[in-house]
Amino acid sequence: MPNADELLVSIAAVVESEPSNQMSLTVVAGGAVITGRLAPEAMWRERVAEVLRSSDRLGPFSGVFTGHREEGRPDREEAPTHLHFHLARILQGSLGIPETGGMYRVAIRDVSAWTVGDLSYFEQ
Repeated sequence: MPNADELLVSIAAVVESEPSNQMSLTVVAGGAVITGRLAPEAMWRERVAEVLRSSDRLGPFSGVFTGHREEGRPDREEAPTHLHFHLARILQGSLGIPETGGMYRVAIRDVSAWTVGDLSYFEQ
């Protein structure tokens, strides 16, 4: 993976190897600040599928997230290429969007800065 931060790839690999979603991380990607907890990809995919299944209009898309291994998708032995956030917010000024937290997938190669921890924001 060219231009990927090796330390960030290592963090993502540990998240993938542990059945935990307690690692908080804040990243800058494409100019956006995203803060939240990392989750293993399988857990993230299942949660997104659950949300989609509960929708009358979006239910048919849930299978995309729970389907078989996609062509070209790396095997578990290969280094992770994406970070999978849940309970995440995009920070804009003092506002976190969405307020309840969302599910975001960020390509590691697109991360220009990061820090361990979840940034807080305050409503004025």
